[in-house]
Amino acid sequence: MSTGYLWIKSFHIIGVVCWFAALFYLPRLFIYHTGTPDQAGQDRFKVMEAKLYRVIMRPSMIISLVFGIWMLILGWSAFASSGWLWLKLAGVAVLLGYHHYCARIVRRLAADQNPHSEKFYRVFNEVPALLLILIVILVVVKPF
Repeated sequence: MSTGYLWIKSFHIIGVVCWFAALFYLPRLFIYHTGTPDQAGQDRFKVMEAKLYRVIMRPSMIISLVFGIWMLILGWSAFASSGWLWLKLAGVAVLLGYHHYCARIVRRLAADQNPHSEKFYRVFNEVPALLLILIVILVVVKPF
């Protein structure tokens, strides 16, 4: 592996770590937001959710994707026939859908239209952890 590739991989990992930090925390904010009875508290959560999404989550996703696609292009001939890579990419596609659904929830909560219960958000909060486990095992173990 060249030094350039390792730099690309490093920035990809940094982006993924930051993205997952936000993916773990934003649904937790949804839980707290849903359980807050007063308007001042709800307004505070609206600001926190919007800033977390805009300032950390979206840029981290973009960094992860840019550097991940760059690595994919550089190593395509070596990885194209690897089953683990295709399953990882499917996991990333699900993660992107989750990310964009979070954005939709942020917008709905900002408009005082809470689409789900606190229980839903507690289950929803576990999805990124399951995807992280799957993706890391696929990348490290390369089972097929």
